[in-house]
Amino acid sequence: MSEGFLENGYESDEAAPEGIRPDREGQAEAFDAIGDRYDEAFPYKKGQLAAAEWLIRTLPAGSRVLDLGCGTGLPTARQLVDAGFEVVGVDLSRVMVELAREYVPWATFHRLDIADLGPDGPHDLGRFDAVAAFFSLLMLPRAEIPGALRTIHGLLVPDGLFTLSMVEADVDYFTIPFLGNTIRVSGYLRDDLRTVIEEADFEIVEESSYTYAPEISDVPPEEQLFLNCSRRG
Repeated sequence: MSEGFLENGYESDEAAPEGIRPDREGQAEAFDAIGDRYDEAFPYKKGQLAAAEWLIRTLPAGSRVLDLGCGTGLPTARQLVDAGFEVVGVDLSRVMVELAREYVPWATFHRLDIADLGPDGPHDLGRFDAVAAFFSLLMLPRAEIPGALRTIHGLLVPDGLFTLSMVEADVDYFTIPFLGNTIRVSGYLRDDLRTVIEEADFEIVEESSYTYAPEISDVPPEEQLFLNCSRRG
């Protein structure tokens, strides 16, 4: 499932940008405990590799790309660095960020939440030619996803590219067992996901889906949706 996830990075006296509620207790700890077992459980990432290849084909070398919810940095950050891009990754799992820095030393990684990156957030990483969000938005409640998409829109240069993936499921912050831990996930049916993305002022350029069976027993097969988009406005 997710390559990584986003988590609350605010101190107690800081407020999140409008539309993003810093309420993800326990998500970071679960992924800290999972560590590189995540890549062992999900070794085959055909859809994710193909979506990153779309960025590589479409963007000029040297483009600046944000890997949002970067996890261990594999395969996406490494794939993009190898293509000659300047890659910045963010994730709020301390362990995932440490592994990403080890596995992809040519990229830059930060332990941050997407809420930290908004116009009113405490961290400004600049603007990007593209953003990749593979299975990271599903770690948010549905009520926060439109705000997260607005933040991504604001991080992109005009006509910037956005590629994302979600698991197709009609759930809202639903608790599931995951690699011996518990996490909460959200999902959409594909028509609903298209609507959410288009309402955030993105144009869907390409779409694909894959049925994926993880190499673990406690997670059932899932339908993974990949949308390659461009920023309107």
